[in-house]
Amino acid sequence: MLRKKSPRVVVTFHTTTAAMKTEQAARAHDVPGRLIPVPREITAGCGLAWSAPTEAEDALRTLLSDIGVTAQDFHHLTI
Repeated sequence: MLRKKSPRVVVTFHTTTAAMKTEQAARAHDVPGRLIPVPREITAGCGLAWSAPTEAEDALRTLLSDIGVTAQDFHHLTI
């Protein structure tokens, strides 16, 4: 079954290690989202991105700062 498209914040990373560290920390701190392949509309240093509901963007930015991960970019997409 296909997922219904919805507004998302998509965070890209320079390295796969940063993406994996984000996934681990997000799960530990109950920050919603999941790792996805980077959408075709954007490019990134690695092939993984974190996709989260737009309302989770502030929590995600705080989490990345707390764990010392620098995002390549934040994108707002409907996917």
